[in-house]
Amino acid sequence: MAHHASALKQMRHSEKCRVRNKSHRSGLKGVIKNFRQSIDEKDIDAARKDLASTLSQIDHKVSLGIIHKNTASRYKSRLTRAINKAAAAATK
Repeated sequence: MAHHASALKQMRHSEKCRVRNKSHRSGLKGVIKNFRQSIDEKDIDAARKDLASTLSQIDHKVSLGIIHKNTASRYKSRLTRAINKAAAAATK
């Protein structure tokens, strides 16, 4: 347990940030989960519509420092490949 006032304040601040970051991370996971669910249900039109908002959310989380920019790039690449693969399978 911290004893100095500045250390106690930093602990309070860290806890606030942890809770806020957890909320952002959870929301991002939900957005990605909904997008993947659209792909699994073969609803390509809904997935294409959700893709832009999902990628936007990922970029926003990077700007907030919630996730690393390389992690965001990996997410975006995988999601884009997934929709392209599903769309190709749907046209066959």
